[in-house]
Amino acid sequence: MRISFRLGAVALVMGLFAAGVQAQSGPVSGSMPGSGSPGPAAASGHLERIKASGTLRVCIWPDYYGISFRNPKNGELSGIDEMLSAQFARELGVKPVYVDTTFATFTEELLADRCDIAMFGVGILPSRAALVKFSQPYLRSDIYAVTTKSHPSLKTWDDIDKPGRVVAVQAGTFMEPVMKASLKQAELMAVKLPNTREREVQSGRADVFMTDYPYSRRVLDNADWARVIAPDRPVSPVSYGYAVAPGDDAWLARIDKFVADIKRDGRLLSAAKAFKLEPIVITQ
Repeated sequence: MRISFRLGAVALVMGLFAAGVQAQSGPVSGSMPGSGSPGPAAASGHLERIKASGTLRVCIWPDYYGISFRNPKNGELSGIDEMLSAQFARELGVKPVYVDTTFATFTEELLADRCDIAMFGVGILPSRAALVKFSQPYLRSDIYAVTTKSHPSLKTWDDIDKPGRVVAVQAGTFMEPVMKASLKQAELMAVKLPNTREREVQSGRADVFMTDYPYSRRVLDNADWARVIAPDRPVSPVSYGYAVAPGDDAWLARIDKFVADIKRDGRLLSAAKAFKLEPIVITQ
């Protein structure tokens, strides 16, 4: 049976997902998430605070290969957003300071003013846009499937949504609500750290895990057991942007200017090529 991706179902689950996140998050520093009320830094302005402190606090997920990846062997950070955040900080005349977060918790970090900006390939989803503000997009990726080379019956995209299949996603990523809405026969497994999607597939507890283009590159570059299945038709392409707390329009405008500048002068494409991400870069 072919997987049916119904836009109405996806829109419905996005709305429910946003409501659930808002209900769980609660108030932050006297403001309700999604209300558009300024966070702590917005009262004086992020640009003023950044200049006064000499630092740009950047939220990252440090396990995002090609985006913001911290090498476990030497602790060095690399990726397109490590490169671009360093350039942005240099333009502002400050130094970047990286704050580790996850896709499930980065909105809390922004709303609590623990970082000035999230720069780690954050998908622009309605559920997230209800809580934080996004820059203009700079990347766009669809969903990719990863299974083992030795899996006896999972060879094509249409083999995924079958009875008895277990499909893993990282909790908090955009794949979670999309797959929850689209899977009709397979079981969805939301994997929470410290467990990993790779471990679930290798152990046989899951048949396949869903990811995006950058992370699929990590699998191909580092796992000799894995096989990536690209969709044979659009599934749910998502644009990625930089996220900030609501309430500081001047700060968001400065970020949008940076995104427009790196598109125009070629820095975005150059950074994308450095990490083999040019197929998903948005240059216009």
